[in-house]
Amino acid sequence: MADTRIAPQEILLPVRAGFIALTLIAALMLNLLPWSGAWLWIKPDFVALVVLYWCIEQPRKVGFVSAWMMGLFMDVADGTLLGQHALAYSILAYASIVLHRRVRMFSGTPQVVHVLLLLLLNDLIVLAIRLVAGADFPGLRYFIGSFVAAALWLPLGALLKLLLRPRPDPYQI
Repeated sequence: MADTRIAPQEILLPVRAGFIALTLIAALMLNLLPWSGAWLWIKPDFVALVVLYWCIEQPRKVGFVSAWMMGLFMDVADGTLLGQHALAYSILAYASIVLHRRVRMFSGTPQVVHVLLLLLLNDLIVLAIRLVAGADFPGLRYFIGSFVAAALWLPLGALLKLLLRPRPDPYQI
């Protein structure tokens, strides 16, 4: 007879808008660090990763407006063509909201594969806009950051869920 027990689910604190904003600002700051050399090629798009995470985990709190605004901040701060990240992050938000139930249903490797495909889509959109604007093709190493970001998906989720766990009451017996 097969074991049909349901795995216990952890009860987390509700996510506050301030916490989401803090994680998005932290991701923006990580993107704006002065990366150089080989690190520049393996640098993941932290903003895309965090927007993707929140659109999957909290699709009613983070959506197109948040993604569009973070994209505009990224465009201005990075000095790139205005709107390229905004468009890419908005499409990423749409795809992740459409697929959020499916992605959450999986665990481990299948979830990372879905995230990788969404991050590659984001990179393809940014690259297509750059190529249309006249930039040269940077080569396939341009996509390495998406693989690094997908590898960070599970640790990021574990870290953010750890921060949302309720604190034990020291006065409780």
